[in-house]
Amino acid sequence: MVRTPIIALTMGDPAGVGPEILLSLLERPEVYDVCHPVVVGSGTVLNLRAELLKRTNPCSPIQDPTQRPPRPGRAGLIDLENIRPDAYSPGEVSADAGRASVEYLLAAIDFALGGQVDAIVTGPINKEAIHLGGYRYAGHTEILAEKTGAPEVGMMLMGGPIRVVLVTTHLSLRQVPQALSTGAIFQKIRLAHRAMQDLGFASPRIAVAGLNPHAGEGGLFGDEEQRLIAPAVEQARQAGLGVSGPLPPDTVFHQAYHGAYEVVVCMYHDQGLIPLKMIAFDRGVNVTLGLPIIRTSVDHGTAYDLAGSGKANDRSLYEALLVAIQLVEQRRKRPG
Repeated sequence: MVRTPIIALTMGDPAGVGPEILLSLLERPEVYDVCHPVVVGSGTVLNLRAELLKRTNPCSPIQDPTQRPPRPGRAGLIDLENIRPDAYSPGEVSADAGRASVEYLLAAIDFALGGQVDAIVTGPINKEAIHLGGYRYAGHTEILAEKTGAPEVGMMLMGGPIRVVLVTTHLSLRQVPQALSTGAIFQKIRLAHRAMQDLGFASPRIAVAGLNPHAGEGGLFGDEEQRLIAPAVEQARQAGLGVSGPLPPDTVFHQAYHGAYEVVVCMYHDQGLIPLKMIAFDRGVNVTLGLPIIRTSVDHGTAYDLAGSGKANDRSLYEALLVAIQLVEQRRKRPG
């Protein structure tokens, strides 16, 4: 008998929408049909947010993630008890909340590396808050890479029929051309190939977007396609990957949307995120590639302006949970 996946759900920033989208997610009865959810967070924060929103907190404290809650329809809670109620306010940047949010993630990583959970689904954290809390990371990805020892990581975002892998992430447009290299592009193509196989595509079709209008138009509008991107595509072909490109960015997403490609490798952040969020704004999922563990996340931030209002949408968190379960199931099918 196959064990129900144990999924660690990190609460994210206590001052953001993380606690309330967790409460909303855990009110869905279908969640308990497909996994054993374990929240890594603060019971006090969840209780206070539930009280504020006039909802119930469906979490029961447990000692370790493999322990089942006392009755069906309740999630397990690993309560770190790491933040006082007077140390933060919903909707405000807080050093204590930033520190606590990183501690939830670090605990979940330890559970995943130790085999106590099958995957991690993370709530949103805030870069300013975690810096104020004493952690000098750009975000989740950098923490995950360091703590798991992963030599190559990447960011894939998916929603509806669109999946994108980013070669560069949070850089100004002026910095992007200098940050590109044939090696970096090939690395992301390879990560995209593995990610699609993890999702069940035996022979994935990968599109690689150009950087410039019309993919450079033979060098008229820039030479990055000829100098950097095309050699990476050729290297990937020589490695046996099903890759096409560099393709004009203004048409490649239309082709992917209609099923020509499983994933598009993009040169910079907004190139991939604009089309994705156009069609899947409230249901996008962030998947970290290259880790020895499975991690998915919401594709939005802490949304301090919505914290405590009850208006935050849990759809992205729900989709992230489903993708995590899909990855667990595909990993279990692998030989050996």
